Amino acid sequence: MNGMSSCAAALLALLCLYPAPGQTPSTAAVLPDAPSVLIQAAPTATENTAQIHGIVRDARGNPVPNAQVTLTAPGKLGDRTTTSAGDGSFAFIDLPPGSYRLTVVATGFDVYTTDEFPVRAGEDFAAINPALSISSTTTVNVVATSQQIAVAQIHEQEKQRVLGVFPNFYTSYIWNAQPMSASQKYKLAARALIDPVQLLTVAGTAGAEQIGNVYPGYGSGIDGYGKRFGAAMATSATSRLVGSAILPSLFRQDPRYFYQGSGGTRSRTAHAVGFVFFCRGDNGKNQLCTSHLLGSLAAAGVANAYLPASSRGIGLTFQTFGIDLAANAAGNLFREFLLRKLESIPRFANGKH
Repeated sequence: MNGMSSCAAALLALLCLYPAPGQTPSTAAVLPDAPSVLIQAAPTATENTAQIHGIVRDARGNPVPNAQVTLTAPGKLGDRTTTSAGDGSFAFIDLPPGSYRLTVVATGFDVYTTDEFPVRAGEDFAAINPALSISSTTTVNVVATSQQIAVAQIHEQEKQRVLGVFPNFYTSYIWNAQPMSASQKYKLAARALIDPVQLLTVAGTAGAEQIGNVYPGYGSGIDGYGKRFGAAMATSATSRLVGSAILPSLFRQDPRYFYQGSGGTRSRTAHAVGFVFFCRGDNGKNQLCTSHLLGSLAAAGVANAYLPASSRGIGLTFQTFGIDLAANAAGNLFREFLLRKLESIPRFANGKH
């Protein structure tokens, strides 16, 4: 009986701890042995730290990727470095408050350093976007192919005129000039043929023959002059196309005369005369000038074919061929010793060193 009374008393005490419906709980009802718990929100990281962000741009406002951005806290040890992203952006986070300075280094630009600026705790500081200037000491490496160099050199040759009038397209004052391609040989030959001074030269040659009554079979008057002009033009065109384009392309030889410019008079004379029979191959080596010799012979044969019947003959063909070789030797001597002084040539084009 006493046991049941004890259980009833314990149950009654437990029920007293809970309020009746609608009743406010009393603090006196808290068990004396229960621990007290205080719940409080933890501080966020941004309340005590800061961050700095910005975008690296060039002077035109374009973003600069892969720039090295260094953050320095003056008077404190330890710099922080990052690299700008593809859009030029960068950021530094979890920074203690203080004064900072930014230094930006990028290839091709001058080094950029900001003034010192303060950053407060919890601040997301937008740095002044660095505007990089192109470096005054930037080195630009220009690489050209041999074909591009050859085109540029030939372009300069086409400007060569003795006394500013007479074309001298087939003299190279650059000793180690790039070899000409087949298309360049044809283009230069065509350029020489249609030059107005060349046409006037042919017209003058026909006029001199008319006055001297060379090849009487052509006759006199305007009809005779027309025949002489046509024959002279055919001979000139054959010599130029065959000797300076077709055969040089076939035998891979350079149709130009290469100015020596150095050495004694005897050495330069031998070079000038020898270039009638020898020339430079496209491989850079000297060789028998088959293209030029056969071209001169072909031109003599064409000239013989156009002559009046009374003036034709195999002997005249070889006579014309010999005269052409002698004229070429004389022309090379003028090129070697005289013409450069009468033309406007770049200083670096001085022939053989």
